[in-house]
Amino acid sequence: MTRVLIVEDHASMRESLTAALTASGDFTVVGEVPNADYAQDFCCHLHPDLVLMDVCTEGGASGLKAVEDIRKADDKIKIIVMTAFDEITYIPRAKAAGANGFIYKSRSLNDFLEVARAVMGGERCFPEPRTIPLPQGEAPLTDREMEVLRLMCKHMTNQEIARELFISENTVKYHKMNMLGKTGFSKAVDLAFYMISNGWINPLY
Repeated sequence: MTRVLIVEDHASMRESLTAALTASGDFTVVGEVPNADYAQDFCCHLHPDLVLMDVCTEGGASGLKAVEDIRKADDKIKIIVMTAFDEITYIPRAKAAGANGFIYKSRSLNDFLEVARAVMGGERCFPEPRTIPLPQGEAPLTDREMEVLRLMCKHMTNQEIARELFISENTVKYHKMNMLGKTGFSKAVDLAFYMISNGWINPLY
């Protein structure tokens, strides 16, 4: 019987997952916690085989950070990240944190069970991430926009970027708005992460 810890701040979701997992006969839920900051402590005390980890939990606690903490402490626990948000960076960030699988909450409970069984069987289960349609080998941004992105990856402020590129802060903001409009991202930091993860930008340079 697979021991499961559910890290989820919505009681109705916890109840639904617990009922489905228990009814399956393959799993037993050993604990539920609404705040990801306490997930590692629960793992230490309850020794689950599998953790279902929400990305955003009570009090703004990050499930992705909790995945990293759990993985550093125990490389045997299987972790499936789940979210209700279609955020393009969550899948690569979950992989980077050490998750074994990923599922959207819009999927059916049967899908949750299938992913859980596959992960416990040694598979890595991640949906195909949404991508920006780009011509092969080409970035969709201008050279100046790429320069702005590279400096953003170095955690520079708009003022610092403007000083570095000898342009105004308003021009920096204009470039950022253009980049978001071209790529469909809502936040420049998410665009920067996407560009790094796909090899468009090396943050070390």
